[in-house]
Amino acid sequence: MQYRFIIGTVMLSLCLMAYHLPEPIRLITLDPGHFHAALVQKSDYPNVDKTVRVYAPAGPDLQQHLDRIKGYNNRAENPTHWDEQVYTGPDFLEKMLAEKAGNVVVMAGNNRLKTDYILKSVAGGFNVLADKPMVIQAAAFDKLKEAFATAAAKKVLLYDIMTERYEITTQLQRAFSRQPGLFGTLVKGTPDNPAVVKESVHHFYKNVSGSILTRPAWFMDVDQQGEGIVDVTTHLVDLVQWACFPEQILDYKRDVRLTSARHWPTTMNRNQFKAITKLSTFPDYLKKDVVGDSVLRVFSNGEINYQLRGINARVAVTWSYKAPEGGGDTHYSIMRGTKANLVIKQGAEQRYKPMLYIEPIVGNTKLDSDLQAALPVVQREFPGIDLSKTPTGWQVTVPEKYNEGHEAHFGRVMEKYLDYLNAGKLPAWEVPNMLAKYYTTTQALSMVKERNRATGRR
Repeated sequence: MQYRFIIGTVMLSLCLMAYHLPEPIRLITLDPGHFHAALVQKSDYPNVDKTVRVYAPAGPDLQQHLDRIKGYNNRAENPTHWDEQVYTGPDFLEKMLAEKAGNVVVMAGNNRLKTDYILKSVAGGFNVLADKPMVIQAAAFDKLKEAFATAAAKKVLLYDIMTERYEITTQLQRAFSRQPGLFGTLVKGTPDNPAVVKESVHHFYKNVSGSILTRPAWFMDVDQQGEGIVDVTTHLVDLVQWACFPEQILDYKRDVRLTSARHWPTTMNRNQFKAITKLSTFPDYLKKDVVGDSVLRVFSNGEINYQLRGINARVAVTWSYKAPEGGGDTHYSIMRGTKANLVIKQGAEQRYKPMLYIEPIVGNTKLDSDLQAALPVVQREFPGIDLSKTPTGWQVTVPEKYNEGHEAHFGRVMEKYLDYLNAGKLPAWEVPNMLAKYYTTTQALSMVKERNRATGRR
């Protein structure tokens, strides 16, 4: 009987070795200062431990993060079940590295330290899921390169949170662009008339998870949050790469060439600042950006014109203080093909909901028949989508089930990342394309600063 037990145990061990059961995911949240850190936990996930270790300095940023998680746990519908275990000592980073209480570190917060956090975490053998941007200065780009090399050597996965890939009209624009009978091929365009344009408008005063978002004062400090040209443009540059060269490896040294870049400020008065931060005065670190002791200038707006493998592209981000009534963050995009253009609009005419339009180029009289041939192919991936005639072409109609909303996309990113962890690797194109993306944004900021130094401007 004893021998049969030993043999059975050995056989079970061999079976487990042959069929690798994934290690349960144990999350760590490091220094959460942005609400995106909480949105990753808006849902529960299979094979993810409900106990989450949090390492952070004590203060309002941490408390707001914990309050959001508590709200998800206590909501009436589909409550989560997270148990947040918090350490707030001044050595929180060293404590996290030493205790190894989890295997995936989630980062979303002050960007001034993020690249250092990333490098130290992967060097310590942790997988890292980081909110954008991973780097905000060209001087730190080599440190990010080192982090990816270290992650490969340590066999851990370093990945950033690209939620916009899961927005349905963006997915459909990419899908229709891959139908050459309809779209043709992507034109090269010119700097004045790019082949691809992606623009987004954001707002400092906004509603998140049912309440007005309180932003940390450092969010308005470009030395800590980063300028708009290296922050939100990360999403837009990512979408250009993802849509124009899907699943292809890009080399930033060869494939990226900057044409021009610019930035400009959004202003807010003391009352507006107080409404979003709950602070009645500007902190000392913001004084450099205050005019006349009453108006804060935040360089949150930026535009980059560049070529990607010879294709001219433009990305631009604008921050307003508050959205118009009934509105919110908006997105505009166009991909120009040799047969048709694919245009996403999200303005007042669309009731601030993104909509995709397919419009023929001048002289193309076959759009209707080409579209009818392409539609069934796209419908296989996106069942239920359809077409509606417009004066200039067609609008793609989308069933409500696809309109998840921005907050739900964080769960989609986490699910994809969990798949990669289970597989033990990222797709071959992800890491070089992340490097291409951050090279584009940080070099654009350097271009702006060099021009400003030459002209004596900020």
